[in-house]
Amino acid sequence: MFHTIIIVGNLGTEPEMRYIANGQAVTKFNVASTHQYRNAEGQNVKETTWFRISVWGKQAETANNYLHKGSKVLIEGRLKPDPATGNPRIWNRQDGTPAASFEVTASLVRFLTPKGEGAGGEDVGESADVDAGEDIPF
Repeated sequence: MFHTIIIVGNLGTEPEMRYIANGQAVTKFNVASTHQYRNAEGQNVKETTWFRISVWGKQAETANNYLHKGSKVLIEGRLKPDPATGNPRIWNRQDGTPAASFEVTASLVRFLTPKGEGAGGEDVGESADVDAGEDIPF
């Protein structure tokens, strides 16, 4: 079986990189993806979904060097479910409201913020060549 998820959004935190015991790099950061629409009453509604992203190896090092809070990225990867339930990780916030964490292991990180705006503007990993200036069809 196979699944993939594609996320376009902005980093909500600075990337954090570390090395595991075997020397492999892992970088973690949060990405917010917002969907905006008008409801039946004609009001604008924004729905923001947060994803916790893990990037490994050379991609982790490059992402850590070039991405910053606010950078626009495209992430392609796979959802990593909670091992106990097979669902997103669920917990209660400090105020008692329920929350869920969608965790993604990235296979591709594409930088969408233009170079002049603070991010690297490069691709990390292998992908088809797509012009970052074009509208993304999803």
